[in-house]
Amino acid sequence: MGHFVYMLRCRDNSLYTGYTTNLEKRLKAHNSGKGAKYTRARRPVSLVFYREVEDRSTGLKLEYKIKRLTKAKKEELVRDFNK
Repeated sequence: MGHFVYMLRCRDNSLYTGYTTNLEKRLKAHNSGKGAKYTRARRPVSLVFYREVEDRSTGLKLEYKIKRLTKAKKEELVRDFNK
């Protein structure tokens, strides 16, 4: 089973960071209104960054680190990912 940390671009151009074991299913949940409360009012969302990690603990730690970054630093991650 894969473990992923991901970022979504919301309709209002904000970025949402999360952790999942199934990217496709989680993206569908966010876009159907069954994801996080934050993304429900900001649909549609699109996947702009993800990183696979070895286990849940590593994933949650990385998610926490990314959430603490400034918007500019998060945008750098997205830019570098999409090169």
